[in-house]
Amino acid sequence: MATPADEIAAAPRRRSPIQRYWFDVVLWKRIFGALVLGAIAGALMGEAAESIKWIGDLFIRLIRMVVVPLVFVSIVGGVTGMGDPKRLGAIGGKTVFLYVCTTAVAAVLGQALGAAIGVGQGVVFEGVTPHVLGEPPSVRDQLMGIVPINPIEALAEGDILAVIFFAIMLGVAILAIGEVGEPLRKVFDAGAEVMLFIVRVVMETAPFGVFALIAWVAGTQGVAVFVHVFYLALALVLGCLIQVVVVHGGLIRLVAGLPARPFFRDIWDAVLVAFSTSSSAATLPVAMRVAEKNLGVSHTVASTALPIGTTVSMDGTALYIGLLTMFAVQAFGVDLTITQLLLAGLTTVMVAVGTAPIPSASLFMLAAVLTTIGVSAEQTALVVGFVLPFDRLLDMTRTVANNTSDLAVAVTVAKWENEIDVDTYLAKPSE
Repeated sequence: MATPADEIAAAPRRRSPIQRYWFDVVLWKRIFGALVLGAIAGALMGEAAESIKWIGDLFIRLIRMVVVPLVFVSIVGGVTGMGDPKRLGAIGGKTVFLYVCTTAVAAVLGQALGAAIGVGQGVVFEGVTPHVLGEPPSVRDQLMGIVPINPIEALAEGDILAVIFFAIMLGVAILAIGEVGEPLRKVFDAGAEVMLFIVRVVMETAPFGVFALIAWVAGTQGVAVFVHVFYLALALVLGCLIQVVVVHGGLIRLVAGLPARPFFRDIWDAVLVAFSTSSSAATLPVAMRVAEKNLGVSHTVASTALPIGTTVSMDGTALYIGLLTMFAVQAFGVDLTITQLLLAGLTTVMVAVGTAPIPSASLFMLAAVLTTIGVSAEQTALVVGFVLPFDRLLDMTRTVANNTSDLAVAVTVAKWENEIDVDTYLAKPSE
């Protein structure tokens, strides 16, 4: 016979209104709702939306607060979790190879769409204030910058590539010394769990940050800015759609051999954060959480592939630079040879890989590409001056393509390495 205590224990727990209407709602739905409400609020508030932008900035600061320590402890933990240093070469090599391939496809797609749509035809630069760019870093400088002179300084300054390099070296060293390094391995494993918990807490503030950022964009710039660059915006949206659905979806379906529908169904948390923050770095903690919890990617692959993708995987950036290249060609009447076009495409891939994962960074790499086709520094300044006022909205779109590339490659590499829980991948997320 059941006692009153047993009946109380067996009775369903009453949920508070806050739990029912907030925490029980899937995060991506809360973020999407905040995005819609933010756009409406921005349209109603106009320039006054500037007053709430600080809430969005605070959210981005919270995200960036965890990025560097998360990258560092996750990569060290991921490398030591492989058990065999040879696996690092296998996973890392396949990851970089796929990232470069998808970036190259994006660069070609950008050039093709730019030529087909005529993004720069009839453009008049009258009244445009030139925006002079600094000297783009050389390939030599980018490669030298990967090796930090002072790892602590690299951590403090958030130099992601240098942090990744040092973390890989440290992880390999812990593996190499064997049993002596076991206590340190456990420290980094625990550190990764702690950082992921902090990420979960921070992500509960995402709807408020997204609301403020979208309200600010809608209030201060508005959708009307797209009228000035309609064809460029159309080409970018179309290109990102093709890149995400055809290229990234094809990677999942044809290369990984998995159905693409669960992938697109389960990545919305990361996609919406990428769209609202316009930053691959800011999206990294969410992407790692999505990869492991929703897509079933092992911590070993997620903690290796996704941080590398933050700086190497720049599909949206490559596509955008390809579009702007054709924009400049058409606007200034430049006659391109096949050799120049191929050289521009190759340079696009190189600068895209080295572009910082922060808003509007791709514009400041444009000079390196346009130089290869004979566009002067003064003409480049005009192009940047023309695009810069509404680049934020364009940047939001192309960051989504960067993010989906990271996740698609992580799933593919995990499948190749038998490091994915297929049941988790196929199942709907539990929250």
